Amino acid sequence: MLFRSRRLYDVKVVTIGGGTGSSTLLRGLKLFTEYITAVVTVADDGGSSGMLREELGMLPPGDARNCLFALANAEPAFAQVFDYRFKEGSLKGQSLGNLFVAALNDIYGGFDLGLKEAGNILAITGQVLPMTLEDVKLCARLKNGDIIKGESVLPKEVLRIGSPIETLFLEPEFSHSIPETLQAIEEADLILLGPGSLYTSLIPNLLVEDLAGAIRKSKAEKFYIVNLMTQPGETDGFSVRDHYRVLERYLGEGVVSRIFVNEETADVDMLRHYKEHGAQQPVKMTEEDEVYFAEKKIAVTCGEFMQVDLKYIRHDAKALCQAIFDHYTQIYRG
Repeated sequence: MLFRSRRLYDVKVVTIGGGTGSSTLLRGLKLFTEYITAVVTVADDGGSSGMLREELGMLPPGDARNCLFALANAEPAFAQVFDYRFKEGSLKGQSLGNLFVAALNDIYGGFDLGLKEAGNILAITGQVLPMTLEDVKLCARLKNGDIIKGESVLPKEVLRIGSPIETLFLEPEFSHSIPETLQAIEEADLILLGPGSLYTSLIPNLLVEDLAGAIRKSKAEKFYIVNLMTQPGETDGFSVRDHYRVLERYLGEGVVSRIFVNEETADVDMLRHYKEHGAQQPVKMTEEDEVYFAEKKIAVTCGEFMQVDLKYIRHDAKALCQAIFDHYTQIYRG
């Protein structure tokens, strides 16, 4: 497929999410437009990000670091160093990029200011903004009534207890976004929700009340990108419509105008690898899904949006973004 130059699209795009899904999408987006704002969750409390959060009292940098790296236009060697993880000693497992963001957070006196300077140093396309600057913890109430606190333990506890997630909330309950994030959403032409872990990457952003409200009020087109696979402890056995129902619960009805679903099938060995690690099934459209979205008057785009990256299935960001911009331009030409 021949992909068009990004310079043809003067479209202001805001992505909502975090984790690998967001960073994969951003690598494709910067080929099509330079007006990108990545809004990322700051609810992570595990791994190297969680360690810095606990020891330095800062917001977790991991999701933001991944997005900075994806949007970077710096020399490849520098970008590679930014993504380096120490293999031994007290820093084992820690990302140099996380330490870099932590240093800038301290030097410039704020997480958002540190991200802005990191973006300047890495010569990123667009900007990376946090969903909030408040120290929030992601919590879940399970269907059996149990309360789980902490993003990093949520999927494992769901599997251990054997009860699915009923609802998510933040502690403290009421948090606020920052003016720059709200302004980017207000001025956006296109808002992309997902891909990424539904309960631990996407929905946390929508628990920030004024951020979710800004998305609802925005005149931008809103598209939802459905995950390629179910995730253990989060979306076990979920259909396409199950994913959307969760999103709608936190975002509201009639907000999303189109969803994107992969229709390409991974090979047997890859599916076996995922099944061994708990992922139950690829997320594909069914006849029941088609009826559901037709009744909702939500457009569905199915396409070959998958690629294999080492042992992992990822979205093919170029193909996905081409489809996104094709549909966006059709809306405004029509």
